[in-house]
Amino acid sequence: MSIGAISLVITNSQSSSASDINRNILDFLFVFLILITSWIIYTSDMSVLPIETRLITFLNVVLLMLVAIIPYLFDQVVSTFNPLSVQEYASILFTADFAGSLLILAIFAHIIAQEEEHLVDGEIMIRFRRIRNRLSLLTVIVLLSLAAPWDWFFLGIHVRLLVWYVPIVSFWLNRLRSSPFGLPRLTRNR
Repeated sequence: MSIGAISLVITNSQSSSASDINRNILDFLFVFLILITSWIIYTSDMSVLPIETRLITFLNVVLLMLVAIIPYLFDQVVSTFNPLSVQEYASILFTADFAGSLLILAIFAHIIAQEEEHLVDGEIMIRFRRIRNRLSLLTVIVLLSLAAPWDWFFLGIHVRLLVWYVPIVSFWLNRLRSSPFGLPRLTRNR
C-alpha cells in the first residue's frame, strides 16, 4: 500500500485542487480494494492449501510480484502528467498484471478443488470449483477490457477502468450474500 501512497504524492502537482485530491483518494481506494480483495481470497485459499510444492511456491512469488506493482502501474494509468500513449501502455500492463493475479488465485482454487488431492470435503470442494470458475471468468473479462480503446469514455470514465471494477464488485457482492456461491456458510467448530 505504501507504494501506492508514495506514488500518489510523487505524481501529484505542487498545488492541488479539491477535485485533484478527491480523484487521488478515489484512485488510491480503487487500488486498496484490489489489494484487500486479493489478500482475502489468497488467505482463504492458503488456509486450506496445506501442501507446499514447487508450483505453489513459484505461484506465490509471482503473485507477490504482480500485487506489488499494481499500485505503481495504476498510478501510471491515471496520472494526468502522462501523455495518452503512456497511459494506454500502462493500462495494458496493468490489465496483464491484474489478470495474472486473478489467474493465479484461480489456479490455487483449482488445486484445492481437485478430488484426487483430497484437500477438502464435498461441499467445500464445490465451493472452490465455483470460486475457480468465477475467477477464471473474471480473468477473461479483465483481459477483454483491452478490446476497448483507451480513449473510450463512459460518463467521463475510461471504459477499461469500468471493466476493471467488475472483479471487485463481483467479489464484494458475493461476499455480502447470505450464502456465497449458493452454498451455506461454513462454520468452524471450536
